[in-house]
Amino acid sequence: MTARIGDVVLGPGRPRICVPLTGATTDALVAEAAAVPPDVADLVELRIDRFADVDDVVSVREAVAAVRAALDDRLPLLFTLRTAAEGGGAQPSPEALRALLVDAAGLDGVAAVDVEAALPADLVGAVVAAAHTVGKPVVTSFHDLVGTPARQAIVERLVAQQALGADVVKLACTPTGPEDVLTLLAATRDYAARPDARPAITMAMGPLGVVSRLAGEAFGSAVTFGAVGAASAPGQVDAARLRDALELIHAAR
Repeated sequence: MTARIGDVVLGPGRPRICVPLTGATTDALVAEAAAVPPDVADLVELRIDRFADVDDVVSVREAVAAVRAALDDRLPLLFTLRTAAEGGGAQPSPEALRALLVDAAGLDGVAAVDVEAALPADLVGAVVAAAHTVGKPVVTSFHDLVGTPARQAIVERLVAQQALGADVVKLACTPTGPEDVLTLLAATRDYAARPDARPAITMAMGPLGVVSRLAGEAFGSAVTFGAVGAASAPGQVDAARLRDALELIHAAR
């Protein structure tokens, strides 16, 4: 099964490269957006949790419009608010988060919305419904900041995200040894082999997990994150060098 974010198709083949924007001001976000090379990135993530005025819906709308204007037209925009509980920079109330994500789903400049699977089910459902009503996909996500779930537990988490209405499922974990990276890769392969699988994004964070950011085509992860400038997560690598590596692996396959 495939999913489409803007004109970018997620599915088998070379993983798509997503570049996060993490500036705290509109000007900083615009500068980051303008620096993203369209021949390196496939899509861009607006990490609005790092935005200083994240509590002001009007300011967020203006930031989205400014970022969209600064980006190459070929690069669709994924709107994400990563909560502090999952490694992000903000912790709004459930009511505020719901309002922000539902509003973002309706913005012309937003091609898809990320919502954390661990949030209250009614909040997740409201975001999924708002996005689907206007024909936009939803990425549901889960981040384990302390360890790596067991192989079957990873598969079960991804399957549970499908039940929430996800078009794309995502899981990131923290390996404490090489065996955890192998667990993540094996679970990704298990999930991708299911006939009902959605496009998946998986990664092991930190230096140990860098290989998982490169091996998506072999194991079934459809997107990987690369940095243009400062990294937004542990183990994230330079987007241009990442693309070279992915192209090399793709050609070999």
